[in-house]
Amino acid sequence: MSFRLSQRDKDIIAFINQFRAVDRDSLVDTFFKQLRSPVNACNSVMVRLYRLGLIERTQQYSPTVYLPVDANIKKNSQKILHFLSILDVYKQMCTYSAPKQVIVEDKPTGRKGGIEPDLFCIFKGSPFWVEIQRNQYSEQKMQEKINLYEDFFFSDEWKSLHWQPEDRSPIFPSVILITPVRYAVSSDHIRIIQVANIHELMEKYKGASKQTKEVSSRTTSSPGRIKINLT
Repeated sequence: MSFRLSQRDKDIIAFINQFRAVDRDSLVDTFFKQLRSPVNACNSVMVRLYRLGLIERTQQYSPTVYLPVDANIKKNSQKILHFLSILDVYKQMCTYSAPKQVIVEDKPTGRKGGIEPDLFCIFKGSPFWVEIQRNQYSEQKMQEKINLYEDFFFSDEWKSLHWQPEDRSPIFPSVILITPVRYAVSSDHIRIIQVANIHELMEKYKGASKQTKEVSSRTTSSPGRIKINLT
């Protein structure tokens, strides 16, 4: 069967492949909101792409959630909610500034048992690894997760990751824990930020005081640390 895809069709398929599970309303916001009838236009396009066999879908959720054709995700899997949570964090970031170098379920060590953040991105000029905690865990388990980041920090392997700047010293990303629960975790080597969502993160750094700027400046001067300037 012969068919021609528009650039928007290709972008939609790439977006779904990137985030693994994308709800209809997110597609409307991302690709159709400038149209007169964005929901109808989105539905029409998605039905066409589905019938062409270029995407999968599950109607276990409302609105419909779309999946890559080779995702191997069961249509009633809890993994779908996990990917939708990652997409939601990305969308929150986009309300402030479009993240760059976005990697869903990043595996920077390339090894089983290493860190596996839900999301990596460069957001407002700073690199972040994002851990989204939908369930509550023990303090010990969360500290073990942070310890894995410290192990990676001391490996120096992160210095050669493809997104590292070419014109300045390598930067170890800050770790954002998206969680409604505050955990008593700590690290002397990496920066950990615990917030309920990205909006709280932005509010936290909005209109940074002189003291905060001084702390950020000192952080920048330390090896492997990063200045966080989200305003």
